[in-house]
Amino acid sequence: MDKNKVAQLARAVIKTEARAAEKLLERIDDTFTNAVEAMLHCRGRVVVLGMGKSGHIGNKIAATLASTGTPAFFVHPGEASHGDLGMITSQDVVLALSNSGETDEILTILPLIKRLNAPLIAMTGNPKSRLAKESDFHLDISVEKEACPLGLAPTSSTTATLVMGDALAIALLESRGFTEDDFARSHPGGRLGKRLLLHVEDIMHSGDEIPKIQGDASLTEALVEMSKKGLGMTTIVDGEDRLLGVFTDGDVRRLLDHGEIKVSEIKICDVMKTGCKSIRKTQLAAEALQLMEANSINSFPVVDEDNKVIGALNMHNLLRAGVV
Repeated sequence: MDKNKVAQLARAVIKTEARAAEKLLERIDDTFTNAVEAMLHCRGRVVVLGMGKSGHIGNKIAATLASTGTPAFFVHPGEASHGDLGMITSQDVVLALSNSGETDEILTILPLIKRLNAPLIAMTGNPKSRLAKESDFHLDISVEKEACPLGLAPTSSTTATLVMGDALAIALLESRGFTEDDFARSHPGGRLGKRLLLHVEDIMHSGDEIPKIQGDASLTEALVEMSKKGLGMTTIVDGEDRLLGVFTDGDVRRLLDHGEIKVSEIKICDVMKTGCKSIRKTQLAAEALQLMEANSINSFPVVDEDNKVIGALNMHNLLRAGVV
């Protein structure tokens, strides 16, 4: 294998496909905006059709539309003529992909789509094709040449189709006023979803799991409580559970740095850290992460509006929840 030749070919492919995508800029016109408007006002769903490689791209476009606020799904044209056409209604908008514009499986069901009176958006590389002429909105995704040196494998053409599909999806996203929160709600299992939807109360330790001692307790009692609860800290509270301070593993190490100490003779109120950071249960878990990172701490208490300790949170909770 000639590595230099391989690298040269790879660069040529990227340049060819980049040029094909850049050519689309001059095709964003009234037809494009009218197509976006038709999809925006669709009372049903956007139904994407495509055969072969166009089908693979169509699947991706449908998924992108659905995840960015435009209800959409993919229908295989071959299956549509054997029953799946029933999935398309007059309330839908059809987005048909075909580089040639003459794909038999799409042309076969074209009269039935027209009879439904569903708006038809076509993305083809041939404005003179039957699909282009029969469509309500034609988006030209033609390319000068495929990146394949044989000129056979769909490469530049599929890239152009995907880019135009993304342009439609993002234009719709903006037109709908789609937000990060909306995106998170459709991606609850992803990291972004967890960062935007998960609250402190969803992952905090509560009840008997909270490391908590009274202000008149000894350092020995504090160490026992920290060891028992395993959060690397304990909160110190008054008789009504209001937060007085915290004591952490780091505080233990700093005490030991001062030399020998008599643990049983030290009161926790004399060594605890006051004015410590805390958080409310209604705040986002992502906010808790930011607070930890900004203050170089690994845990802190959760308090209510009266400064009463109702929970505890540490970095491990955020890691397990997938927030980090």
